[in-house]
Amino acid sequence: MIETGRKKETAILIGINYPGQDDRETEDYIDELSFLTETAGVTPVRRFIQKLDIPNPRTFVGSGKILEIAKYVGEKNVDIAIFDDELSPSQLRNIEKELGCRILDRTNLILDIFAGRARTSHARTQVELAQYQYLLPRLAGMWTHLERQRGGIGLRGPGETEIETDRRIIRDKIAILKEQLKKIDVQMATQRKNRGKMVRVALVGYTNVGKSTLMNLLSKSDLFAENKLFATLDTTTRKVVIGNLPFLMSDTVGFIRKLPHDLVKSFKSTLDEVRESDILVHIVDVSHTGFEEQVRVVNETLVDLKSANKPSILVFNKIDGFSHTEKDEYDLTPAERENVSLDDLKKTWMANDKHHPTVFISAKTRENIEELKKILYEEVKRIHITRYPYNNFLFENPPTLKEG
Repeated sequence: MIETGRKKETAILIGINYPGQDDRETEDYIDELSFLTETAGVTPVRRFIQKLDIPNPRTFVGSGKILEIAKYVGEKNVDIAIFDDELSPSQLRNIEKELGCRILDRTNLILDIFAGRARTSHARTQVELAQYQYLLPRLAGMWTHLERQRGGIGLRGPGETEIETDRRIIRDKIAILKEQLKKIDVQMATQRKNRGKMVRVALVGYTNVGKSTLMNLLSKSDLFAENKLFATLDTTTRKVVIGNLPFLMSDTVGFIRKLPHDLVKSFKSTLDEVRESDILVHIVDVSHTGFEEQVRVVNETLVDLKSANKPSILVFNKIDGFSHTEKDEYDLTPAERENVSLDDLKKTWMANDKHHPTVFISAKTRENIEELKKILYEEVKRIHITRYPYNNFLFENPPTLKEG
């Protein structure tokens, strides 16, 4: 983790307002970067946003903006500058020269959080591989950083030989970690096969939408759940019984906008729980102002995982945290996210998609949990009776769902 035993480090946040992005959307993105920063144990003190068509190839933002940022960093003695995009190795070097502080991009920040939250050897191996893959093309820039730190006669920077030696060491380490993960993938695939033909349900969604809380509620378990990003990295599978119907439920790692590609590849065995599931329960934080964007990100990730066409249930969670200002019936201003009621949202296309059932719940207050259980029961039963056609008598007089 970035956090140390000394005073909490401070950071500035830097992002770009791209064409087609409105100001609120950009602020939502920087809000998320701020939440990531706090999750990593660093205090964000200011944000800088510039409207650009594309990032400046040299310093990400324009020359005037980088000077403005450098002045603030110097005056306030800021520890870290964090950028809401992945920076190229040359951008990292150039920006560090301009600002004179530590530079992190979004990918590096997410990797740091994953490293701090990895609990098992499996998760730690996955994160370590992604970190080395991120580090390899950036070695030269890191060497120049070390040169300036040490300085002095007799302490000149290392030559090409030293950098190449480090590259070889890292490539060897990457190869070893990949072999370790291959073995883990085989072990986990065997574990999934050993579960038999029970119907498998996977909880998916953006990070911090309440997957673990809902998992605890439905499986009567006690998984770690926290109001922080990526509280869960390791997939946990539990047997759940609703009524008379048993099935397996898995809590998976949360998705996020611009999730590092190397991290997705490293977490292959974890994400296989999604690929090999029979039903997806897509959980959405309906209280979040940008939940539509989060739904889009999750759906795109599911497409990448070749899992978008699975049977799914859309669960709008956190209705207890939903706030709005009711529109007066004579108010002719356009409907915005802030003045649309929960009842209005329930009438939208998203809440009435014919391709999958939807339900609005609060895992925290247990509101509408019985309705979710009924939907789960019906969806699991539909697959179960095709898998076990001789067990149909179990569903002729099922017990009430509250017994499950």
